[in-house]
Amino acid sequence: MFAKFMKNRNRKKLNDEKYSYLFDIPPEGEYVCFDCETTGLDPKTDDIISIGAVKIKDNKILTSKKFERFIKPQKKLDAESIQIHQIRTCDLIHGEDIHDVIEEFMVFIGARPLVGYYLEFDMAMVNKYIKPRIGINLPNKQHEVSAIYHDKKIQRIPQGHIDLRFNTIMKDLKLPFMGKHDALNDAIMTAMIFIKLSYPNPR
Repeated sequence: MFAKFMKNRNRKKLNDEKYSYLFDIPPEGEYVCFDCETTGLDPKTDDIISIGAVKIKDNKILTSKKFERFIKPQKKLDAESIQIHQIRTCDLIHGEDIHDVIEEFMVFIGARPLVGYYLEFDMAMVNKYIKPRIGINLPNKQHEVSAIYHDKKIQRIPQGHIDLRFNTIMKDLKLPFMGKHDALNDAIMTAMIFIKLSYPNPR
């Protein structure tokens, strides 16, 4: 009931009917898993430099339905962030404008539920650009894979410590690592985690 109330409230706050598709009924069994690479870890001051996303349908990752964009940053990349994502300022010379990318991203996700690893941060980053444009944060339902993993593990070891590091979860679920760290690869690996946890016995 509360979720329905909040959805209706957000719908009324939408300042442009062009984006009403975000409130459509999502395609059955479909999700979008996404990840952002950024200039740092503060959504208020840092910028997105890359967004990677893939669509999921039931227990399949639709790699043909992928989204990958590189964005020209508004600020200089620091050495620490470069060490993490291996993206340098010179690699983004031909990057796109963040506002164009955000527009394309919203069309890509539509009304589908969103999946991510520490999704709260990525949502804060995209909403930084989305809310001024449409008047609200993304209304899409969210699924945090680390929370799903924790809830499943805690049933078996109620008093135990649950290691929620990405690599630990991948290893525990016996999922393959995909090499270099980038937004699209991270989105695909996170989608693998979501599918393994949501469909433990795939058809």
